[in-house]
Amino acid sequence: MFIRTERSIKEFFQLYPVVTIIVGINILLWFIIDFLSLRIGATIRDLGLGVNFWIGLGEWWRIFTPIFLHAGVMHMLFNSFSLVLFGPALEQMLGKVKFILAYIGTAATANVGIYFIESPSYAHLGASGAIFGLFGIYVYMLVFRQDLIDQSSRQIIGVIVVIALIMTFVRSNISVLGHLFGFFSGFIYAPLLLAGVKSYSPWARPRPRKRKYADDDNSPQFDPNRWNKKKKMPDAIRKNMLWIIVGIIAILWLLGQANIL
Repeated sequence: MFIRTERSIKEFFQLYPVVTIIVGINILLWFIIDFLSLRIGATIRDLGLGVNFWIGLGEWWRIFTPIFLHAGVMHMLFNSFSLVLFGPALEQMLGKVKFILAYIGTAATANVGIYFIESPSYAHLGASGAIFGLFGIYVYMLVFRQDLIDQSSRQIIGVIVVIALIMTFVRSNISVLGHLFGFFSGFIYAPLLLAGVKSYSPWARPRPRKRKYADDDNSPQFDPNRWNKKKKMPDAIRKNMLWIIVGIIAILWLLGQANIL
């Protein structure tokens, strides 16, 4: 479920438009707010930050807007990469509308829980509540709907969720309640979200059709230069690219000092 077999960014976008758009919003807002440090970026951050005091005064949108804001590049990259890794299978299984409801709904539930428990001065931002919401849905599948998840994916989810929960309590500057509320809301919403869905396989899904040209008769074509073509990337690197990226992101995240929700 978590192996990426897409051959290009275009194909990824065609197959998982919601995941792609959310990641694009994350990157765009980080670029405006942190990288360019524009005045409008500071305004967006001030208006979107989840502050319990202002939520209590009626600024209800702050329950949703923090989902797309991040405390620096490491925070944004980690949450976006997690979404790219764990979001596509759920988007395919649930469909676009249900996936949006799952992603935003679990994060918003976490933010509502924070509002009622934390102090009025408490401020937060980040999409980790939504990521943990996805974890909660996967754990529900692992426990009650094993027909939707293959054996290797069960093992991956089990290990990752355990590590994520341990890191929640070990690392500083993390909203423990945000992670836990997001996780449990995903677990609770899962029966409704998964009603009537079918299992997902990256190899079984249809691929976007390629354009056929008039002279393409599907017969074998001879390329006189095929023997002169050089490999763009060593096999050892290409085959392990996913784990290389995971390692780099993990190291950068551990080195970063972000206030993660």
